[in-house]
Amino acid sequence: MLLRKTALVLALATAALLASTATATAAPADPAPATAAPTTPFAAAAANPVIVVGGLSGVAVAYEPIAARLRADGYRTFIYQLPGLGLGDITTSARAFAGYVNQVRASTGAASVDVVAHSEGGLVSRYYLKRLGGTATVGRYVSLGTPQYGTYVANIVAFLGLGSCAGVVACQQMSIGSAFLADLNAGDDTPGAVRYTTIRTLQDELVRPTGNAAVNDGATNVLIQSYCPLRVVGHLGLVLDGTAYTIVRGALVDGPVRPNCLAL
Repeated sequence: MLLRKTALVLALATAALLASTATATAAPADPAPATAAPTTPFAAAAANPVIVVGGLSGVAVAYEPIAARLRADGYRTFIYQLPGLGLGDITTSARAFAGYVNQVRASTGAASVDVVAHSEGGLVSRYYLKRLGGTATVGRYVSLGTPQYGTYVANIVAFLGLGSCAGVVACQQMSIGSAFLADLNAGDDTPGAVRYTTIRTLQDELVRPTGNAAVNDGATNVLIQSYCPLRVVGHLGLVLDGTAYTIVRGALVDGPVRPNCLAL
């Protein structure tokens, strides 16, 4: 009985960790830009509005820190919360995201948007690009700690004998070897003319192995510690960390990878 209770506690703890990764609920009916048009040199070269896409079971306010940095650099910034807190089918979330992109384009008059996506949000966005025609409306795709090829963490509940991700569909889909990931990763990882960048960290608690946060076929895959060996950045920290943001900022202007290891 004690072992069973311990397993249940571990499973709930795992779910809580996954829940802390990001941001999620339905898109607002009438998105409001966070700022006016770009005014700084960084933003001037990339006038596309930027959509920050959250991850599993979070709230939009968790993404305000990175949104504030984007605003300070002059970007028109939007935060997208995943429908149903991202617990449901990722393909359904991607279809909803497609509608949100159209809302942002309509409200700003922009032909294209750039996407900065955290955790599960990177899978939602990438499915939109690869399977729903999103390459026509996205200029740049930047993922932060996205389990592009799955994570062992999402398999823990099943390992403990408590079912498949406790019935959380998105968790099942993020498990290594899932049918969803097999479909998403079949063929070209980086379709279209979109510029793809992935950012990962060795201290990511939720994407294991951390190399699964990278994609193939011409993407720029950045491991923070390859440039800043002493920088400690966790999974949620990817949307808070100054060094990570300098990589995001460079990606949005098609610049070289030059992280500022001392950025706050």
